[in-house]
Amino acid sequence: MLKYLSLLILLLFPTSLRANIYHSISSSVQLDVHAAGTNADRIGNSYSIAGTGVNTTDGTTAGSVGGLGAATNGVNAYTAITGSQLTAGDAFSFSSSYTAGDTVATSLTVGEVSPFGDLTSTTAGVASSLAGTIDTKNDLTIVAGGAGTSVTGQFVVGLTLD
Repeated sequence: MLKYLSLLILLLFPTSLRANIYHSISSSVQLDVHAAGTNADRIGNSYSIAGTGVNTTDGTTAGSVGGLGAATNGVNAYTAITGSQLTAGDAFSFSSSYTAGDTVATSLTVGEVSPFGDLTSTTAGVASSLAGTIDTKNDLTIVAGGAGTSVTGQFVVGLTLD
């Protein structure tokens, strides 16, 4: 009986183990030379006026509060306002502000940008010594270039056991 029990135990255990193994190696190099570019944000027109205890005039009409008129090439006409104390000796306050918007150019050539109030320009990159190589042993060699360039080297090893 002991012989049969030993044989049964041997048959219940697998005689070989099995495993799936996945192995991968990858290398990459990315070289970038950036183009020239400009980011332009146009400043718009704005006008505000506030006050108490004042008389206002635009020089012609009493009680006028001014404002923005018709636009020409993106800039509105502006009517200036003068304030004076309504009653001598009484408290008063008066404020007025005007921001002229950026003029929109009517004719631009390729590469030109309107002279807006908020501009950021970058020059084109220069490749010069920019380089990247991968040899047969997956050794990376990367060399930075001139202004406006970038180089990225990557070596990845993966191992998966199932």
